[in-house]
Formats: sequence, C-alpha cells, structure tokens
Amino acid sequence: MDLFYRRPSLKTREAMSETSLNLKHVPGSRFEELVNAEESIKRFTKHEQVKIVNSGSSAILSVMSTFKDSIMIPDQGGWVGFNRMAEFCGLNINYLPTEFGLVQVDVLEDFIEKFNPEALFITSFAGYMAEQPLKEVYKVCEDMGVIMVEDASGGIGDVTGLLGNGEHAHVILASTGSPKTVNVGNGGFISTNNTNILESAKNILNGLKADPITCAGIAVEIENAPHIISKTIETCRYLKSQISDFREVLHVNKQGLNVGIPDKSPKKLGYLLRKGLNVHGGSIITVCPNYNRIKSNAVCIEIKNLDIKCMTPENLQGIVQVLKTDF
Repeated sequence: MDLFYRRPSLKTREAMSETSLNLKHVPGSRFEELVNAEESIKRFTKHEQVKIVNSGSSAILSVMSTFKDSIMIPDQGGWVGFNRMAEFCGLNINYLPTEFGLVQVDVLEDFIEKFNPEALFITSFAGYMAEQPLKEVYKVCEDMGVIMVEDASGGIGDVTGLLGNGEHAHVILASTGSPKTVNVGNGGFISTNNTNILESAKNILNGLKADPITCAGIAVEIENAPHIISKTIETCRYLKSQISDFREVLHVNKQGLNVGIPDKSPKKLGYLLRKGLNVHGGSIITVCPNYNRIKSNAVCIEIKNLDIKCMTPENLQGIVQVLKTDF
C-alpha cells in the first residue's frame, strides 16, 4: 500500500518555478500573477473583492482586526487560529455549543440573541468530518446582523456550490498552504463584497502580501480544486461506510474530508495506525481531544492529506483492512 502526502500538481510546480526564474516586476505596479490569482478566486467564491496574503493565519488576523468587541466560534471542530487571533486582537470569544462540531441553527439563533457577537467564524467542515449547514447558518447571521466568516481552506471548489460560495458567506478566507485543497505550500486569501472590512484591514494587509510565485501557483492549482474535493469526499464516504460495519464512525452519514473514529485509548490507536498507514512525506493521523477536530477521545484519519492518486480501490481496501485486522 503506497500512500503519499499531498503535493501541488506538476503543472502548478512548473508555473511557480517559471515565475521564480522569469520574475519581472515594476515597483508600485500590480504584478500579473497577482491579478490572475485574484480573478481565479473570484470565479469560485463569486465575490467582487479578493486579497491574497502570505498565509491563512494572516487572512484570519486581517479579518479579525476589523472587529472591536466580540466574536463567536464553534466550541470544537473549528480552527485553533480563531482563538489565537481573537485573543491577539483583544476580542471577547463566545463559544457556540455544537454537535461534535456541527452547528445547530436553533442553538445559533439563541446564542446570537444572548451574546450579540459582531461575527461568526466557522469552517466549511466541522473538524473536516462533516459539511456545515452553511446556507442555513448564513441566513440566520444575515437576518440577525452578524457577519459570517467561512474558513474555506477545505471547502473551496465544492461542486455543489454550498461551500466556499460567496452567496452563503459575507467573508470567505482560506489557507493555500500544504496540504489544503488549493495547495501551493504557503499563502492564503480573503474574499468578500464587504469593502468596509478590506478598508479597515488595509494597514495590516499591506504588510502581509503574498509573493508572485505563490500567486502563480494559486492561479493554476485552484482549477484542480473541484476534482480534489470531490474525490476526497467520495473516498471518505466509502471509508465511513466500510469502517462503520465494525467500528463507530463520527458523522457517518455526512460528507467530509476525514474519518473520525471514537476510541477509549486514542494515543495507542493513533500510534498503531501511524505504523500501519505509513505515508511518504507526512502523516494522516490526528489524535483527539483536539479543538480542530473534536474535544473527546478519538482518532481522525486525514484523507484530505493524501495525494488523490493514492485514493485507489486497492489502497482504500488496505486502509479498511488495517483497521479491521489489527484493532
């Protein structure tokens, strides 16, 4: 069973290499690679404004800096950068109770009424395990005067149009680092129709710009996003179905990019799975409790970290057999 960590496509690597060799930039001008990347992102997010930055964390920090009082984030299944950046910006954090990371719309309404946050920060997938009901969440936020910010690092390119879609989010931000859906090794972006947010963050954004090489990579790699996310969801759907025959699986009937397996001894299980599922170039195992996944004992098999060329029937059956045979 040959498993490999996700890398940018060959075409993307070639575009980045060519840009590094032939870079020509007039000071004060907007280089061609930046313009191409911005336009590519706009086609996916359907927003009118895009800013490309040097990392996903920079995107979060830039948007967080525009709020003055309090924000709301899920109590689990989000991204730890939400907590850190909010604390750095001096914001009050309200933790929204969820069902293993999944937002419940009625609970969201109650908590917005109670805490009156300026914004809700949420990821496309709850812990990468289950698709969030973003359309319904956005409607609640829109009706109640809350800015909804979607971290679509995993959801950009969704062919159903539910994730990473500006019609269901006031602001979309994402990392384009490894091994995200749009994977160029570094960088990130902010997408919105809210010009006030970008204007308020202007001073920070000016110091967090991405380089032309990153932009060249994003413009090419984002075109692969629909295939990558569709193949990863399909793979997880199959694995959840197979594994649930003999083990409990979290969010078994939901679309996701990884497979969460509750276990009383997650550290031991994680160790054994790392030995049984050796991945060249990285790891696909996350041990919980972990805010980024769930805050209870479990192990997540991060299919999103795999190169899609590894998602063959033989390899998937091999992953199932490792779980079935050894544990």
